[in-house]
Amino acid sequence: MEDMVLLADKNSKAWDFAMKIQKYLIEAKEFFIPLEEVSINYFRNGESGVHIPENMRKKDVYFIHDSTKNPQNWWVELLLIKDALLSASAESVTFVLPNMLYSRQDRKDKPHVPISSRALAESISHSLKRIITMDLHAPQIQGFYPSNVPLDNLYSFPEAIRHLRKHHFEDLDNLVVVSPDAGAAGRTKTFLRKLVKAQEDSAIKHEYFFALLSKERSKPGEVGDMQLIGDVNGKNIIIIDDIIDSGGTLCKAAEVLRKNGAKKLFCYGTHGIFTKGVSELCNCYDFVMTSNTHHQEFSNIEVVDVTPIFAEAIYRAQMGLSISKLFE
Repeated sequence: MEDMVLLADKNSKAWDFAMKIQKYLIEAKEFFIPLEEVSINYFRNGESGVHIPENMRKKDVYFIHDSTKNPQNWWVELLLIKDALLSASAESVTFVLPNMLYSRQDRKDKPHVPISSRALAESISHSLKRIITMDLHAPQIQGFYPSNVPLDNLYSFPEAIRHLRKHHFEDLDNLVVVSPDAGAAGRTKTFLRKLVKAQEDSAIKHEYFFALLSKERSKPGEVGDMQLIGDVNGKNIIIIDDIIDSGGTLCKAAEVLRKNGAKKLFCYGTHGIFTKGVSELCNCYDFVMTSNTHHQEFSNIEVVDVTPIFAEAIYRAQMGLSISKLFE
């Protein structure tokens, strides 16, 4: 469409993500959207500079940002790109953020700390049309954004389940879906329901179960005591999480689950940050899955492509169709 543009930094990991979105829209929807480049450079003192070579006047712009960038650069670049687009008389600006950074800082867990998720929302939302992201760490973050700037929180489950059924169908037999903590129980139960629904038209029906791990953190990023609630003895296990950072929680979980008689262990985390690499994690699990919301260069993990979900959401947002219908 002539009045619509996908925008990304060609020198960032987001460019490949944006190209896949464009390709899906052309092939699945026969819907061509031009993909244009934003140039981001840095001064010697670290300041970001932004330049958009093409004319954006009267365009509905969908800017796809790179979630693997330094979080501070990521935040500032959102502000600068929005300002550049609005100054260039863009009709509307939508941020497509595969992983919403700062989403783990959504509350005051001690005195004299900021609610960083709210601070981000207040700084970037002014004059935006909407935000499209995936698997928010805390869904209530949507409440930090004004009602005239909808935040679409997409779910990666459809593609993750499709991947499991295609590549690991036999491992789904006698499967327990495990929540890594109480806060993730709702997300995990949703995944379990979708897993059950996915086999409705299948001749082979698997039986699925739910279990919960209760953990205590000694300090941010470190796991203390962990207890299992549920039966995993003799069963295959998949743990569902939104973010895999260092992988410490998952490694501790694997230890507890094996002690309780679990057979094969799998894990899936939407946003694979892997700040300590994946070697230890892969030693604990039979296979590790993540999505491409973060660009992955590790060859020993399985990557689920979620660009079709983002492409569908962009198409539906532009055409005025329901996004929530994607997940029914």
